[in-house]
Amino acid sequence: MTRSKGQPDPATPVLAGEERRRSQRVIIRMPVTLEITMSGQKITVVAHTVAVNIHGAMVFCPRPLDAETKLEILNDRTGERTSARVTRAPRESAEGYLIPIEFSKPSLSFWQISFPSPDWKPSDG
Repeated sequence: MTRSKGQPDPATPVLAGEERRRSQRVIIRMPVTLEITMSGQKITVVAHTVAVNIHGAMVFCPRPLDAETKLEILNDRTGERTSARVTRAPRESAEGYLIPIEFSKPSLSFWQISFPSPDWKPSDG
């Protein structure tokens, strides 16, 4: 029997969010600048990362950005930039907003850090 796309295989266990992740994330605070064009006007927002991976980052930002907002993210440490989008609505906190950002194309080098191998797991002890 064949399965249609998007339909889970009952023989495959459903994994917790961390284990379904496409790449390992690294908890690190890095300064970034977000550039968004709204109504033809370029808006620059200073922010910082909370966690990064080769697919993007969780960014802490002083203002909310709507899901699917397209933007350019600038790594303030290296000057490198790439296009990205907001993947879902931000979570508000007392200090600002946690915003999930996904790069248009995965990048092993954007953050200029070494990522753990895909099969790495933290030790229990």
